[in-house]
Amino acid sequence: MEQNIGRLISILYRKGQAYLNVVLEPFGITASELPILLCLYKGCGKTQEEICAYSCIDKAAIARAVQSLADKGWLRKEKDSSDKRANKIYLERQALAQEKQIKRLLSSWTGHLTAGLEQDKVAVMYNALEDMVKKFT
Repeated sequence: MEQNIGRLISILYRKGQAYLNVVLEPFGITASELPILLCLYKGCGKTQEEICAYSCIDKAAIARAVQSLADKGWLRKEKDSSDKRANKIYLERQALAQEKQIKRLLSSWTGHLTAGLEQDKVAVMYNALEDMVKKFT
């Protein structure tokens, strides 16, 4: 059978989304909302444009997920004082209180993926994937 790295990445992505949806369900959030939280955990006060650039997700999907998280009380939007057309996004207490637990769940997925692999193989794989991503950013 021909090797197809895209197929394998796609399978892992879908399995990861399914896993995250299950483990995030008790928090009332979804895997599609997770990239926004992860971006804002690195620093609040980002615009939706900055979140799009960080996550490589289109504007419409980010807008829907931001609104969903705002409706759930996980974040708030404030008009950018320097650009009234843009909103700055900030985490609410609920999101901040769950940061460690959410990051632990995400780390557990990485643990599932790399279980049984030697650390040098994991490092090579990570570096190769990073190089692939850099081609598109």
